[in-house]
Amino acid sequence: MWIIVVSDTHMPAKASQLPETLKLGLQRADIILHAGDWTSLDVLAQLSSYAPVYGVAGNNDGPEVVARFGYSRIVECGGKRIGLVHGHGRSGTTERRAMDAFKGQKVDAIVFGHSHVPLCREHNGILMFNPGSPTDKRRQPSYSYGVLQLSGGRMQGKIVYFDNKR
Repeated sequence: MWIIVVSDTHMPAKASQLPETLKLGLQRADIILHAGDWTSLDVLAQLSSYAPVYGVAGNNDGPEVVARFGYSRIVECGGKRIGLVHGHGRSGTTERRAMDAFKGQKVDAIVFGHSHVPLCREHNGILMFNPGSPTDKRRQPSYSYGVLQLSGGRMQGKIVYFDNKR
């Protein structure tokens, strides 16, 4: 199973369309996860043309996006439980806030965004995964999105980097 992971698309302010590199990856998607800061439900329409989409709202999302998705959820797929949250808040690091959102809950991975900084590492047996942003790299050298591959009961994460958001 291929899960394409995006966050912080900030559309249409940062891009009017999804980047071509991301669109190529989306063609393989079995499902798509969006970790917030859509800023418009138009992004949902674009992503939904590829595969089912599960998401959460971020700190830059309006009431319509918040009402549609809420701020956190657990997605079950391929026998794995994936916590999905944006990661915004006031105290600690983005990664710590993401972990705290699922404290006491059984998850195999936590997908989050907010920082626009890609991350793929294991912490206490949980895959911590931030795909970065495909449209707003901020101070990062490249744009990015993520892939979670589920096979044989295992989950592996990979960050896909690219230079052109067109």
